[in-house]
Amino acid sequence: MFRRTFWFTTGVAAGVWATTKVQRKLNQLTPESLAAQAADRAVLAGRRIKVFALDVRDGMADREAALKDALGLTSAPANDLTQLPAQRGRAQLTHTPTRPYPNARNEDH
Repeated sequence: MFRRTFWFTTGVAAGVWATTKVQRKLNQLTPESLAAQAADRAVLAGRRIKVFALDVRDGMADREAALKDALGLTSAPANDLTQLPAQRGRAQLTHTPTRPYPNARNEDH
């Protein structure tokens, strides 16, 4: 009698376990569940891409700073960037004519 009860209980437990597994798998394959899984994966992929882009940007800034240090380049002070350098080697014109050729006329009209 004890053997039959043991095997009956074992069969019931195996049936409940298998039924539960199948129900979970079927619930995972419903259209709503698949859509939710796809959305979660898309959000995760977006986060990974964002982290990758930020890492690349940080690496670029570090590399640029290292190259500037290696080449001895420094940024110029702000007041030097607002003024243009003076002309060198050219004579300054004292008078600029309004028309280069005084007798030149527009013959198109």
